[in-house]
Amino acid sequence: MSDLIRDAPIGQMIRWVTKNRVLQYPEEKPDFQCPSSYTNNLDEPRHDEPVPEPEPERAVEEVVLPDPETVLELSQSKTRDSEDDNEESDLEKIKTAATQLTVRSAISRVGTRTALQKSRTRAELEQQFSIATLEKGPTRPIEPEKLDDGTILVDWYTTDDPANPQNWSLKKKAFVSFQIYMYTLAVYMGSAIYAPSELGVMARFNVSSQQAALGLSMYVLAYGIGPLLFSPISEIPFVGRNPPYMITFGLFTILIVPAALVDNFPGLIILRFLLGFFGSPCLATGGASLQDMFSLIKLPYVLSLWALSATSGPALGPIISGFSVAAENWRWSLWEMLWMAGPIWLLLFFFLPETSPSNILLRRAARLRALHPSANLKSQSEIDQANLTPSAIAVEALWRPIQLILLDPSIAFTAIYTALIYGIYYSFFESFPLVYIRMYHFSLGEMGLTFLSITVGAVIAISAYWSYIFYVVEPEIRMHGLGAPERRLIPALFVTFLCPIGLFIFGWTAKPSIHWIVSVIGIGIFTIGIFLIIQCIFLYLPLSYPQYAASLFAGNDFLRSSLAAGAIHFSSPLFHNLGVDKGVSLLAGLTCGCCVGVYALWYFGDRLRARSRFAAK
Repeated sequence: MSDLIRDAPIGQMIRWVTKNRVLQYPEEKPDFQCPSSYTNNLDEPRHDEPVPEPEPERAVEEVVLPDPETVLELSQSKTRDSEDDNEESDLEKIKTAATQLTVRSAISRVGTRTALQKSRTRAELEQQFSIATLEKGPTRPIEPEKLDDGTILVDWYTTDDPANPQNWSLKKKAFVSFQIYMYTLAVYMGSAIYAPSELGVMARFNVSSQQAALGLSMYVLAYGIGPLLFSPISEIPFVGRNPPYMITFGLFTILIVPAALVDNFPGLIILRFLLGFFGSPCLATGGASLQDMFSLIKLPYVLSLWALSATSGPALGPIISGFSVAAENWRWSLWEMLWMAGPIWLLLFFFLPETSPSNILLRRAARLRALHPSANLKSQSEIDQANLTPSAIAVEALWRPIQLILLDPSIAFTAIYTALIYGIYYSFFESFPLVYIRMYHFSLGEMGLTFLSITVGAVIAISAYWSYIFYVVEPEIRMHGLGAPERRLIPALFVTFLCPIGLFIFGWTAKPSIHWIVSVIGIGIFTIGIFLIIQCIFLYLPLSYPQYAASLFAGNDFLRSSLAAGAIHFSSPLFHNLGVDKGVSLLAGLTCGCCVGVYALWYFGDRLRARSRFAAK
């Protein structure tokens, strides 16, 4: 627990106030013994002194790294015949050899984000997955690398170094992940929690329904823009993950107060936009924090829970504010945002540790330099940071996500598809009042309860998805290797039809003559479809374009948030002019076209990747 508090913002503040005398790191304690792998490099003899014989017990066995092309070729080979079952397969031999790799390059448990960034070819990505499937072995020291200029690269001390987020206990990882989930839930809930307040805003400021809806759409648009800025900032080694989280979420929490008190309409919309913008870092780097802690093979489980937080947030918002707004006034939805965001910010302030390996090793290098001022000790992240330029950061943050969408048809289709279903999702905030208040005469609070169908659908989808990953994907990867990225789209081939089916059920059963539960079931079916499709797409993209994974998600988030913001405004006239049945049918027809696109992507994906300038070859 002391380590958790020490690495959290409160601990870093205490260390700064006490000049590092309280909550010390191992390197700052009097009894710290620098690992022999470092002292051997630091205490090299002068050229005029005889060189001592190397100690036999310190000798490091040299192990040859398996050829990446061999890994790829063997991972795609068929299972051996039964008569060869007693013999060890070549793939198993490679995995065995991988356990004997120099620990710095393999068993030091590199973070998932780093593993993806280093994978420029299919073979390298295949190798990273092979390493991720290895069981945890005995603790071994990690020999630091020495560059030609004499720089000693500071790394993890051992393969089980507790400072490495990949080596944290499951309880610690679960607690840190829980904080990320709650943070994400609060920000996403802040969007739709405003929806029941729109009638009160219209009455108070004498504005139209389209103008009142700006309070929702500007929030959604802003949290799509924010990741383009905050995601690259969190990747700067000196900054890390925590400062963007704490500063922006602190501003988010503070700005809720003037948003709840403002007495002019333009001010309300501006403040809602700023709330979405400053809440967006959890959307930009929440997944990165999870990647820092969990291996490639286990990441789908925790990312799906993160997606559950993001999906449930907008669904739970109207439930929370529907009853209070009806009982009190429209400002109560904003006060409820404060009551949730404030305690979560305090939880992060006291207990959220830094997860970025680049930042952790950078600070370790600084502490080691304090012990050995004459030594040329640096972390790799320090060297990389020195080579960063503002233009390079701007290109990666602003141009690369757009470039990927414009120049690669696979990325363009997945971005458009996820944007469409996300836009349909946000159109529910306009269609639900028309259906459940006007047709079924629900109150605001009762109408909000119908959004529970979205959460129920997401929970059912997660259960099916986890079963598929555990019983199909993991055994397949362990036995035969990663395979083609298109294999991750196989579940989408079946569930893609659930999107139009659910929408048609909702649109054509939303009638007073049919019980309201039928239309609610349609929404649940639609949610199962979109949740599983998005999970498949978010696995497919980083496996096809591992080097550009961060830019892919930033561009995808921007496009889907932009379309969702537009859907909030075009859905109202759509449903009023065509009716809910025909309007929803139009949207369902668009998802039918996307069903064809999913099959085309699965069938032609390998050819598209072969022509792409961004895909791993």
